[in-house]
Amino acid sequence: MGRLCETEGLTEEQTEIIKAVRTFVDEKILPVATELEHADEYPQEIVDGLKELGIFGLMIPEEYDGLGESLLTYALCVEEIARGWMSVSGVINTHFIVAYMLMKHGTEEQKKKYLPKMAAGEIRGSFSMSEPGLGSDVSAIKTKAVKNDDGGYTIDGQKMWLTNGGTSNLIAVLVKTDEGADSVYRNMTTFLVEKESGFGETAPGLTIPGKIDKMGYKGVDTTEAVFEGHQVGAEQVLGGEPGKGFYQMMDGVEVGRVNVAARACGIALRAFELAIAYAQQRETFGKQIADHQAILFRLAEMATKVEASHAMMVKAARLKDSGKRMDVEAGMAKMLAAEYCNEVVQDSFRIHGGYGYSKEYEIERLYREAAFMLIGEGTSDIQKMIIGRSLLKDYKLKA
Repeated sequence: MGRLCETEGLTEEQTEIIKAVRTFVDEKILPVATELEHADEYPQEIVDGLKELGIFGLMIPEEYDGLGESLLTYALCVEEIARGWMSVSGVINTHFIVAYMLMKHGTEEQKKKYLPKMAAGEIRGSFSMSEPGLGSDVSAIKTKAVKNDDGGYTIDGQKMWLTNGGTSNLIAVLVKTDEGADSVYRNMTTFLVEKESGFGETAPGLTIPGKIDKMGYKGVDTTEAVFEGHQVGAEQVLGGEPGKGFYQMMDGVEVGRVNVAARACGIALRAFELAIAYAQQRETFGKQIADHQAILFRLAEMATKVEASHAMMVKAARLKDSGKRMDVEAGMAKMLAAEYCNEVVQDSFRIHGGYGYSKEYEIERLYREAAFMLIGEGTSDIQKMIIGRSLLKDYKLKA
């Protein structure tokens, strides 16, 4: 490894974990990633290997059979995994968000029921806020849970863009519930919905129609979820109290933004590695193209963007670990890392010239993967709104 994306102040244990993941990426992911991605094939062997490394339980407390590591450790591992193949980091991310929401908001019974099996990778999580035509306006969700006479609920509606929707067997799903609150945000509840892995009717009244065909982000399954009279008990309300779903989901998405920033950092680092290697192999006009000033300047700019993104991501993760509010920092990290990732990948693509357009070269895959960073866990425009509104509060003029 070169000097980029090094993180100061890590413990010996953190360093060993990240080193183990990096070795796994180099030996088990990079050699097969492009082939599996082009085939849109689920990376079962890779996922099994990550289970053995304990990645599925990385942040789950030791009392629930996890490793009890920090968000920073997790983010740095995600960065390494995304450097190998971004889709694999997606398999981990949605699982982690559900585990995080359980850790922070679940009842003790819910934690004991799910977290040990999630740490072992036996229970795999996905989460669902979005719906067809919804975009970023979470308050406009239409999927609804109506309370039954027996205290349970009936869920009806259609959800969209579930990463791991097919392979998961536990969905944290946000729906409307009529709690009589004066705010739409206090009339939302998160339910923990159990289902079978696979497609079709995976639970009574719950259908996962099939994989959505995507431009990139291949291998991992992205699906819809259709609820038609699905029955769920009151004990499956996250935290045991309805009406708190929006805030629980936003907490999960906040750490998800750190994750997407880490993914973008990993993709950008890999694009830089490919570019600087190719620039020393390809020759034009009697010398390697790295000796041309135009290429040299481009490499310098790429490396600087990689470093800046990594630093922002690390800061956001450390803030979250300290217990401080970090919605601004998470938004900044996600926005900067996503935008810079796309710029670095485009520059790497240009350095590769015509070969970059060939599916034989890895940069073609990264080019398609980078685009997802711009929209995952909220677009750059949404991040700017979050950042701008918070800054106005912090810097409000005094009368």
